[in-house]
Amino acid sequence: MNLRGIVAVSGRPGLFKLVGQNKAGYVLESLDAQKVKIVANISNTKLASLEDITVYGEDDDIKLSDVLANIAGKADQVPDAKADASQLKAFFSEVAPNHDQDKVYVSDMKKIVSWYNIMKEMPLFTEEAPELDPQQEAVKADLEKKSKAATAVKPANAKAPSKTSQPAKKANMTSKKGV
Repeated sequence: MNLRGIVAVSGRPGLFKLVGQNKAGYVLESLDAQKVKIVANISNTKLASLEDITVYGEDDDIKLSDVLANIAGKADQVPDAKADASQLKAFFSEVAPNHDQDKVYVSDMKKIVSWYNIMKEMPLFTEEAPELDPQQEAVKADLEKKSKAATAVKPANAKAPSKTSQPAKKANMTSKKGV
């Protein structure tokens, strides 16, 4: 299953395909029948790639692609995303048997089932995920390391700017002729 380039956008329902990037943000195309194109602002929009999403597990986290593959195996038993909680919990315990029942909420289950219903007829859903070559893996690891370094905490001994280091204020000059 190839989930590369499929993202969920915070604050927007449905799934989107990452088309490109420009100065203002990411260019996204919705995966529904309308194929609406939007530009998601880089600074205030959170994107979650389906390829990177995991479900809380008892021992280890479960990849979303594995859960979706299990759902595809039980395609005739998939409940509606608006089904009651007990039906969704029973179905989810079949497709993700080792999920953490305290941390995975019914709303998460509904979201995953609705994502499956959006993607089940797409060609990306049935094709294999492309493997990263070693150079691409190194670049991805380097980007992750840089993002972690950028969010590092300032050292406690860092000096705050003092009043003398700030630029001087401009003096307010009034004309003597008008006085």
